[in-house]
Amino acid sequence: MKLIIGLGNPGKEYSGNRHNVGFQCLSRFAKDNHISFDKKCCLSRTGSGRINDEEIVLAKPQTYMNLSGKAASQLLRRYNLKAADIIVVQDDLDLPAGKIRLRLGGSAGGHNGISSIITDIGTKEFIRLKIGIGKPDSRNNGTEVVDHVLGNFGGEEREIMDKAITRASEALTCLLTCGLDTASNRFNS
Repeated sequence: MKLIIGLGNPGKEYSGNRHNVGFQCLSRFAKDNHISFDKKCCLSRTGSGRINDEEIVLAKPQTYMNLSGKAASQLLRRYNLKAADIIVVQDDLDLPAGKIRLRLGGSAGGHNGISSIITDIGTKEFIRLKIGIGKPDSRNNGTEVVDHVLGNFGGEEREIMDKAITRASEALTCLLTCGLDTASNRFNS
């Protein structure tokens, strides 16, 4: 069994935010695989299904981003899983908008949701699917990082991100069917 956690903030007011790209990707993946988020469990909205012979649980923590680890640790206990069984889908400021990268382990890189998960599950050794949201434009009146991640994608950027989310959904399927090395070689951009 694999647990795929998409990171984001709950509530309609956050649904289009850059910081919610993990939720957006998981919604796309669920739609592509006919999975609905029909349960509430472990501080999360969850859905389950199968990809080939692999049972999967999808989870969107309903804590705010900075407390995502609370949900992740409860989900691991509930399903009797180890960190090696989880995949976290996250936004990444250090990747240009629309780029994706699969990676095992590593630091939180300043991402508070990832930091919370590392703290609460006690390890950083889990797979991440990072979706680039780019850094704030320094010429844009000094937009702060918080304003950037909580801002919505606009116009051309939205089109780029829609394609990235589709590609990230495909990367998840490849990861589950072919493994990390093959998926990384195929999708890391």
